[in-house]
Amino acid sequence: MKAIIYEQFSVRPEFLEVPDPEPSPDGVVLEVRATGVCRSDWHGWVGHDPDIRVPHVPGHELAGVVVAKGANVRHWEIGDRVTVPFVCGCGDCAECHRGDQQVCRAQYQPGFTHWGSFAEYVAIHRADLNLVRLPDWLDFDVAASLGCRFTTSFRAVVDQGRVGAGEWVVVYGCGGVGLSAVMIASASGARVVAVDIAAESLALARELGAEVVIDAQGKAVPEAVVEVTGGGAHLSIDALGSVGTCVDAIRSLRRRGRHVQVGLMAGEHADPPLPMGRVIGYELEILGSHGMQAHRFPAVFGMMATGRLDPGRLIKRRIGLAESIEALVRMDRFESSGVTIITAAHSD
Repeated sequence: MKAIIYEQFSVRPEFLEVPDPEPSPDGVVLEVRATGVCRSDWHGWVGHDPDIRVPHVPGHELAGVVVAKGANVRHWEIGDRVTVPFVCGCGDCAECHRGDQQVCRAQYQPGFTHWGSFAEYVAIHRADLNLVRLPDWLDFDVAASLGCRFTTSFRAVVDQGRVGAGEWVVVYGCGGVGLSAVMIASASGARVVAVDIAAESLALARELGAEVVIDAQGKAVPEAVVEVTGGGAHLSIDALGSVGTCVDAIRSLRRRGRHVQVGLMAGEHADPPLPMGRVIGYELEILGSHGMQAHRFPAVFGMMATGRLDPGRLIKRRIGLAESIEALVRMDRFESSGVTIITAAHSD
């Protein structure tokens, strides 16, 4: 099969022929019909993820069709249209038994713990637990856009953040994750403040439901958020993952507010100095959010079916597999807003 592969971290990947994957006894092989280009793939390529071993094929936001299955797979057949969470569970640990596969002790992640979906085919293990059946009305490109950014934001806003109608939500960073959070919070009846430094991203955030947008350049953003919300946000989301955005998001909260950290804190940002005096004095909650379980996807599909959510509006660029190399290595430059999807139709 054709795939994007890198043999050293931070060295430009190549577009090569590699062996086709085989299904494990409990797994399947998918023909990849669409896959997203995500900043987490960039973090992996530069060496921030200790699970990755080179040579490596990235890609973890995917949708496709089952083309091969292991002998122990019971619930899936050749030709089934599916997607998969980027965090997959083992099915045996205490967390999986509680339904918390997103924090499974023996989790595996396509594109990180094993080869991913920047390829014509990808192998997925433990298919009966982790695969998600796609509704007939859902296109592959939109399904792929859900895989990491949108579902991660859904869990962060709805499950972890416990968003309520009429509450103020501030979202720091209007990339794919942040724009997804804006759309989900707005669809849940919240009033949204979006923060970024790019005019194009802020304009898109407003289109997706942000009531207020704030250009963070040269401005004391937490103070501005507190003023516009009449005391601070009820819920803050750091969708970027930096010391500055994390601390500012916490300082944007009102008393007894909730902060959810979604953006990956890596490299020099891994251990931010948090304003713990504010956390204690305001009785703030600080929560993490790490993907979303397969069994929660129907909640997203339900909101999409009623028209409350339209993740397809986030897709701003569709490219071929070979073009994904340039898209991947330039992700740290934040040159475009919205989501980029690799489509199988252009993989030649």
